[in-house]
Amino acid sequence: MAELEISLMGELRVFSEGEEMPLPASRKARALLGFLVATGRPHRRERLCELFWDLPDDPKAALRWSLSKLRKVVDAPDRVCIVSDRERVSFAQNRARVDIHEIQAALRDREGHCGFEELEEMARSLDGVMLDGLDGAGGEGFSAWLTAEREDAQAAWLTVVRLLATHPEATPVSVRKWKRIWQEADPEAAEAHEEEAARPLPPQVPRLPVSRAHAQRPGGVRGARGLRTQRIGFCEGPDRTKIAYATVGEGPPLLKAANWLTHLEFDWAAPIWGRCFAEIARARTLIRYDERGCGLSDWDVDDLSFDAFVEDLELVADKLGLERFPLLGISQGAAVSVEYAVRHPERVSGLILVGGYAAGWRHLASPEKQARREAVRNLTEVGWGTDNPAYRHIFSQTFMPEASAEDLDWFDNFQRQTTSARNAARFQDAFGDIDVRDRLGQVRAPTIVLHSRHDQRIPVEMGRDMARGIPGAEFVPLESRNHVLVDYEPAWQVCLQTVADFLSEHGI
Repeated sequence: MAELEISLMGELRVFSEGEEMPLPASRKARALLGFLVATGRPHRRERLCELFWDLPDDPKAALRWSLSKLRKVVDAPDRVCIVSDRERVSFAQNRARVDIHEIQAALRDREGHCGFEELEEMARSLDGVMLDGLDGAGGEGFSAWLTAEREDAQAAWLTVVRLLATHPEATPVSVRKWKRIWQEADPEAAEAHEEEAARPLPPQVPRLPVSRAHAQRPGGVRGARGLRTQRIGFCEGPDRTKIAYATVGEGPPLLKAANWLTHLEFDWAAPIWGRCFAEIARARTLIRYDERGCGLSDWDVDDLSFDAFVEDLELVADKLGLERFPLLGISQGAAVSVEYAVRHPERVSGLILVGGYAAGWRHLASPEKQARREAVRNLTEVGWGTDNPAYRHIFSQTFMPEASAEDLDWFDNFQRQTTSARNAARFQDAFGDIDVRDRLGQVRAPTIVLHSRHDQRIPVEMGRDMARGIPGAEFVPLESRNHVLVDYEPAWQVCLQTVADFLSEHGI
């Protein structure tokens, strides 16, 4: 196979068999290639159109034209790099060597074992602006992604500088050089290293590497980067629906059942998910997946039902070979978790249910409330995908009534990125039909149920009823009005600590 090398550091460059390939004159086409290569995973065509082309243009035609130009650069008779179908486009990572990917893999897999000369070469490669010259080639979403990727590259450069400044093979001259650079770039970490190195240790007490201690502090150089180390994959159900899943962190697994309004890529920036996921991933391997019909999973699906939701959870657990694990269910994910735990008691070591319910609104709501639900459902179908956020704001206000105005605006926009208007309405229908009340008594796993006292979307009594129905379940009320907790309210920290104590108490 003809060898392909791609450099993302500095200006985008592509080499085939050592010969530099001419790139399209279009900055958008070059930015598209850089995005596909850097992310290395499939992207929906609609999402790519949103990232790079304005609505007055013909985004789909522009995307097709750009892909045709890029195929001439990276594809060869024995090498297909750009893979696409009716819904998605991706760049086959195993078809090319990518400079930033090779550096990040080396730092991740053998950080303490890189040679001095190898590290110096990494420092030279990283001493530049990633995808230089492509600022403004796309919309706000592309600019935000590019900023985050450049921060990651800067974090990798700082790691390399630290390793050079402390490398056992470095000469005194080299040590002085790299310590000076480290001090200028990250004085807090450099000074912490000097203080730690000078501090005497009790006998037989190992020293914690300063880099790791620094990374654990909020605002540490590697803190933001850690949120983007997740590994995304896809599995396919019997009906050919592709389900996207992600793993992040190390340690015993914790599987989160999917719930509506998630997106594996965008969740990290969410005030309702990002810090929570990061906290869990400190000590565990957190596994999440997007529900069918939303996020990175297939949107165009025939079956959007409770049984399909449970089968998708089974699919992900089987794909990853999980034998025994605790299960986290939030909102309607709680009912999905209950059903899975009853079907597979030998695999579920514990249930954590947050803001959940056992029966949907069609079973329990009064005629007046059902009429209001139907009205909201119809408004969703006609208004969800418009530029007017008023329709989506209906959900924002009930999900997070105590969130800041800025977070509500973010959530309004986030909703449109997670699913289509048609699916948003179909989800509401599916949630109304849920009923696992007769399954609660069959749960055998240790269970904790947490619920906001003044939840505006799912009343706290529905959480209490779940706890009452599950043998031995513990119920913990949270002082909040939010259905989904935001990370700056006190109840968020109470929830995390309570869950940690539950897992520890049961040895899970």
